Amino acid sequence: MTVISRISEFHSDMQSWRRDIHKHPELGLEEHRTSAMVAEMLREWGIDTHTGLAKTGVVGVLKGNSADTGRTIGLRADLDCLPMNEETGLPYRSIHDGRMHACGHDGHTTMLLGAARYLAETGNFSGTVNFIFQPAEENFGGARIMMEEGLFDQFPCDQVFGMHNYTGVPKGKFAIRPGGLMAASDTVTIIINGDGGHAAWPHLTIDPIAIGVQVHSAMQTIVSRSVNPVAPAVVSITQFHAGSADNVIPGTARLTASIRSLDNETRQLLKNRTTEICSGLARAHGATITVDYHDGYPVLVNEPAATALTVRAAAAVVGAENVDANASPIMGGEDFAYMLEHKPGAYILIGQGDADCIHPLHHPEYDFNDDVLPIGASYWVTLVEQILGENT
Repeated sequence: MTVISRISEFHSDMQSWRRDIHKHPELGLEEHRTSAMVAEMLREWGIDTHTGLAKTGVVGVLKGNSADTGRTIGLRADLDCLPMNEETGLPYRSIHDGRMHACGHDGHTTMLLGAARYLAETGNFSGTVNFIFQPAEENFGGARIMMEEGLFDQFPCDQVFGMHNYTGVPKGKFAIRPGGLMAASDTVTIIINGDGGHAAWPHLTIDPIAIGVQVHSAMQTIVSRSVNPVAPAVVSITQFHAGSADNVIPGTARLTASIRSLDNETRQLLKNRTTEICSGLARAHGATITVDYHDGYPVLVNEPAATALTVRAAAAVVGAENVDANASPIMGGEDFAYMLEHKPGAYILIGQGDADCIHPLHHPEYDFNDDVLPIGASYWVTLVEQILGENT
């Protein structure tokens, strides 16, 4: 492993930054303290710093010491936490009930800060690096909001790159694949309007619970009977609400589902079949079913040439044998996908799984593995110096 020695020297600083962010988590579009901390550090290192995109976004612009070639790349990290309670018991655990860095965004921000500090000290590249600290990845699509407010107009990027920690990959390893790496994550709310009444006379009602059970069962056949078996897809009913008394058949029921896919053809098929199933069951039972289908984050698609650049950089840090260049896709969603719809680039997974990091992402006992901080920062620096190196 070739972690940059200077980055190793300030590993303890990075750990301190990360744990401070972890202790003070902030929800999407509310990351005021975190973004102020990031902006202050970037300015301290002499990086041209801009704030205000998507309310709490921060962009640092750094030009290399060599003659400007006009080439630009963007490196992105996310700032926000999750709306959940932390159960780690750590001395730097969240001080806010209902807020927790359970996805490692504290680590992502810190690794990019570490790279920014090093590159500001050395400037060993030609061209421009845009350090993009993005709010609201978890819920509001902060990447899309930043772009709608002019991110790439104000800060042009020839390519854009992202990174996420992953406990399913061992510490000291990276994983990536060209093409679809992370899924489109759509949601649907299904409202069944029947005709309620006394539980003793069900024949005089249109029972939305009975219909809802059939909706649930029928939707489980979408993946098994409508989707190509080699095309990954997920349909998960996550909520079913109906009724208020044990002797009353209610008039309405509500179901919600998370629907995920890795290509646009399958994504549209899942949407069509959901609507068709609900329409057919409504007719069969004399009910009215309303389907509110929300298109969430798109499929995250890594551009092949950019993926090759990330593999080269990661291999330089941890060795080629520790980089899985054709990893299995992940059915989780990620709003960096919006940026990759507009710019060529790639998104890599940095491993942090070991005996000290056994809890998965979004678990109340999860904590980012601080041993990974210099590895991730070294990867960012290596990527910049290879892409914007004087002789490339």
